[in-house]
Amino acid sequence: LPLLGPRLIVDRSHVHACGACGYGTLVDVVPMKARVGAVSPVLFKAGEGCGACYKVRCLDRGICSRRAVTVIVTDECPGGYCSLGRTHFDLSGAAFGRLAVAGHGGQLRNRGEISVVFRRTPCKYRGKNIAFRVVEGSTSFWLSLLVEFEDGDGDIGSMQLKQANSAQWQDMKHIWGATWSLTPGPLVGPFSVRLTTLTTKKTLSAQDVIPRNWTPKATYTSRLNFA
Repeated sequence: LPLLGPRLIVDRSHVHACGACGYGTLVDVVPMKARVGAVSPVLFKAGEGCGACYKVRCLDRGICSRRAVTVIVTDECPGGYCSLGRTHFDLSGAAFGRLAVAGHGGQLRNRGEISVVFRRTPCKYRGKNIAFRVVEGSTSFWLSLLVEFEDGDGDIGSMQLKQANSAQWQDMKHIWGATWSLTPGPLVGPFSVRLTTLTTKKTLSAQDVIPRNWTPKATYTSRLNFA
């Protein structure tokens, strides 16, 4: 995809640890570590933009290198520069500093505001398959899942769940961030999960990925990912 822009980027250096996408402590460890950012509502898309990846490059040749940094959407930045339909990135300090010429990361962070160009780029979580975290508070009558490490588009347009010994896929409801839920119960595992990406409508089905004896706050990893 061509680079878009220019756009303004502001480094507040405090993209929330939990964030509006709900990834929690995942943002502090590899492969997300130092590659996270908050975006304005026009890119956040009420949470459906969570997990999307962007290449961002600074336009100020005096202080910035020509390399782009790849960031993953993990949070929303409402208000200020992020309001009124603007396209805006608010990067972690580490990601922001990587845009600088070698040795000038601190100087660039002190600048705070720079013009950039950006484009969507496929997400690549090398060595990782798609995982499903069962959200705290889930029961057999209210099951909520958060999707992690989705290669390719990175975003989710719809999710469906299939219960044990059933041929019927049930539509899950997007709650917030990267979290989806199903409320009719009682629900009987193991559960299969089908994802459809928001951008290109690609579909992937993880068969019996969540076991019969699932527990809240546990993460269950599939054997699949988008190419």
